[in-house]
Amino acid sequence: MTDTPSPGRQFAFLLVDKFSMFSLAAAIDTVRSANRLLGRDFYGWTTVSADGDSVIASNGLPIKIDYAITDLPVVDILFVCAGLSYEFPGKSKVLGALRSLGRRGAALGGLSVGSYLLAEAGQLEGHRCTIHWENKAGFKERFPEIDCTGNVFEIDRKRYTCAGGTTSIDLMLEIIRTDFGQNLANEVANQFQHERIRSAGDRQRVGPERDLTGKSEKLRRIVELMADNLDEPYSAVQLAKSAGLSVRQVERLFLRHLNMTPGRYYMRLRLERARELLRQTNMPILDVAIATGFTSHSYFAQSYRLLFGRPPSEERRTTY
Repeated sequence: MTDTPSPGRQFAFLLVDKFSMFSLAAAIDTVRSANRLLGRDFYGWTTVSADGDSVIASNGLPIKIDYAITDLPVVDILFVCAGLSYEFPGKSKVLGALRSLGRRGAALGGLSVGSYLLAEAGQLEGHRCTIHWENKAGFKERFPEIDCTGNVFEIDRKRYTCAGGTTSIDLMLEIIRTDFGQNLANEVANQFQHERIRSAGDRQRVGPERDLTGKSEKLRRIVELMADNLDEPYSAVQLAKSAGLSVRQVERLFLRHLNMTPGRYYMRLRLERARELLRQTNMPILDVAIATGFTSHSYFAQSYRLLFGRPPSEERRTTY
């Protein structure tokens, strides 16, 4: 264990309408557990909103707020907690406050979609970050100059971002590890039955197969290559070569582990990315098709309908 830091650390969680309750609870309970194991309240936390009024989470529960953003005292890190929507009452006030804090050198973080608001406020320029996989496509279209890695969390100087959900635990465990060492981080993880503490280098979900843990390393390498090259898809020969296999061996690998051919799996990845872009951006449908490797609008529409049961135009009209 490292020397005990003093006198403690204070975190603030800026909540916006329809934020993710799970992401918030995972972050707070992780440091609460650390306090319990330490036998003292080293970590403190407070809640913040645009105007100091309570905020409704995405699950419908209201959360009491301690401070309006303009009245927030000095804290060690301010985490932005967002969820289902980028638009909410008081957004301009929140973005202005984030810019002001950034100019003063404050440490800022984002849980789940909170990274999007940090980027809108200009606080991720020149920094690595991450965001929930479902929002990554829209994020990269809106902020192409920002290095959004898609990993479970990123800490780059004074910017702390994670993909939300259980990755909030991993991010806070990394902060605890930095403050007190690996032993305490492991003890806290055990309190939550958190089987493996993920590092910043661990990737989020990379395709329709939600969990490739325990499957062939060569399969995972090929799937990651597919996910990183959706606009200009690799050929079967290129994919096989990347893993040191023959095309036939790759086909057998996918059929054994994923019960589908590599071509069908790659198509699903591309179409899932297309659906994310249709839902999250205002890109013309033809541009969405091109961004996901389709050169024919009609073939894109046909493939989309075949997988999702509706044409791309209908997906765009649906509100989520």
